[in-house]
Amino acid sequence: MIDLGKLATPLLHRFDPETAHELAINSMALGLGGSAPKDVPALATRAFGLRFPNPIGLAAGFDKNARAVRPLAKLGFGHVEAGTVTPRPQPGNPQPRLFRLPEDGAIINRMGFNGCGIDRFCRNLARLHRPMPNGRTRGATVPLGANIGINKIGAAPLRDYPELVSRVSPYVDYVTMNLSSPNTPGLRDLQSAQMLTDLLAAINTRNPDRLPLLVKLAPDMDDSSYEPILEAAIAGGAQGLILTNTTIARPAGLHSSYATETGGLSGRPLAPRSREVLKVVSRLNKGRIALISCGGIETGDDILDRICTGADMVQIYSSFVLQGPGILARLKTELLEAMRRKGFETISDAHSSSRPI
Repeated sequence: MIDLGKLATPLLHRFDPETAHELAINSMALGLGGSAPKDVPALATRAFGLRFPNPIGLAAGFDKNARAVRPLAKLGFGHVEAGTVTPRPQPGNPQPRLFRLPEDGAIINRMGFNGCGIDRFCRNLARLHRPMPNGRTRGATVPLGANIGINKIGAAPLRDYPELVSRVSPYVDYVTMNLSSPNTPGLRDLQSAQMLTDLLAAINTRNPDRLPLLVKLAPDMDDSSYEPILEAAIAGGAQGLILTNTTIARPAGLHSSYATETGGLSGRPLAPRSREVLKVVSRLNKGRIALISCGGIETGDDILDRICTGADMVQIYSSFVLQGPGILARLKTELLEAMRRKGFETISDAHSSSRPI
């Protein structure tokens, strides 16, 4: 099988970012991705009732339409989050809207939830559950999440989020409510304790099987804003938070000529703020719900640091796009080495060290 990461990543980066992204998704959908060896037991972890073979997930935004879920899982991710999916198809914002900043280890996007809509998204997911000749189903091989959001025009959050949860629930292991993309007008206004309370109450009427529900938050709020949102999430039955989405801030020291482009900045420049938000929320959370850290994770030491700071798992996006699938093997090797240096036999040991006694 062709190792897409080693052979194709440098070639893909000769194309503009959005064309390269489409080529990568198309190639993987055709089965041209790699296949990673089985993870060692020391990297396995559990969160919101699910078992994950390793703590490194793929953040939403890469496979928006759930077209390459299984090939992505085979690359070695511990979980894959597809989406963001909206109720109706929409083209997103005008191009160009995706920018690589390799000298900064970053990406800026203002995609605007471009995607196929929930009908096609669910049809794509349903293919994972079609029986094979031997009677088994193909499956995603690792836990699969769906990231859900609202359309730019005609949105009704109290209607749309419950409907999306209901639609994806037969096909995924958990659902993430995206309330924090900076590229959909009004979306971040939903990040209030009262609005989250109302949304979760509405979703619970359409989620009788209590599929695990996570909420993805922005890094651009004041630290004091996270506590009421956390408490509303817990009271409303959410089982986790993803910290954080992209930032509209532009930290000092960016070198790329694209640094002034509007949109959400992800990758290395986001790392300090993402870690700080994790630290704040973890101190308030005290282990009550799961926390997934996302933003600027590039090394095994980064992963262990986030876990020791209170994260159950991490998600990557920019480092995966910029470095290719080969990053997964490197991250796992570095993570195991970092664990040995710290005296941790398992990821669970590292996570337990973050909790107050």
